Amino acid sequence: MNMIRVEDELSTATVAQKTAVSNLLTQTTLQGSVSLPPPAPTEAPTLASAAMLVELNISNWAGRKKDTRASADVTSANHADTGVASVNKKLLANNDDLKAIQTHVTAMRNSHAAMTMPWSNSGLRLLPTVQYFKYVQTMSDMVNELWSLVNNFLAKYNDAVIDVQLKLGDLFSHDDYPTIEKLQRKFNVSINYMPLPDAGDFRVDIGNDALAEVQEKYSEFYAKQYNTAMNDVWTRLHKALTSMSERLDYGSKEDKKVFRDSLVGNVNDMIELLRVCNVTNSSQMSAMANSLEEAMSGVTPDALREDDTFRAETKAAVDAAIKSLPSLDI
Repeated sequence: MNMIRVEDELSTATVAQKTAVSNLLTQTTLQGSVSLPPPAPTEAPTLASAAMLVELNISNWAGRKKDTRASADVTSANHADTGVASVNKKLLANNDDLKAIQTHVTAMRNSHAAMTMPWSNSGLRLLPTVQYFKYVQTMSDMVNELWSLVNNFLAKYNDAVIDVQLKLGDLFSHDDYPTIEKLQRKFNVSINYMPLPDAGDFRVDIGNDALAEVQEKYSEFYAKQYNTAMNDVWTRLHKALTSMSERLDYGSKEDKKVFRDSLVGNVNDMIELLRVCNVTNSSQMSAMANSLEEAMSGVTPDALREDDTFRAETKAAVDAAIKSLPSLDI
């Protein structure tokens, strides 16, 4: 899928005084705390004053290891060349406590991605300041839950190692298992916040000509990353609307399509996301949010299932919204 062509609105945003967020944002760890940002400026926000960068780092023990001897045995038994086969063993088999941690880590990454927008390949994502409090609360709760799951797993770890010996048979080796102290260090999570600089923030003494060139290149990067972030929002919206349109596309009970209640909830969530992520007061994004809010007023999953006329009207409104999206080339 090629990128959505979104009109670059950075040039139309009024330049506002940047917030002092760089002095107030701190790193959140499993045991850490987060300082709250100052009140939003009264002037029309720029991207730098209406958003910040956030980075989520999670490490956890996978409980897997390559067995060199077993790999060689498989290769030899099948008369294959060395190195073409690899045997990876689950050190605790299908341990429920470890699986619970891994499932929760996935949920944390998904929540982080849902409340932010892409910014750089290094893992930094764009977090609108109006989303900050919700993000902090959500991620703090999930961090606490992760630590609870880890403590529960560590408390049962030694017994799990004993229990798995019969399951692994000859694949079992005591050397594969770290001590509890070492294992505990393999679990960690940190959330780093940082201000979003603009092109005028370069403070190096490299001469006016060189500085102007650096600022120009960063402005180009800045605009490109902004468009990437906005593309992500429009793409999410397109996916939610297309899914609703497809599931509502039937005219009688005989042709009825099954859909979950989340079909409606997903679109309503996107309306909120459009408002939250509209960090430069895009008129297009505001108009889309208003239009969808009107179209979804009174729409419930049960009403869509029971009323053919209402379902058709809702689908028509959704289809109209899809047509008014920025150009898509899928």
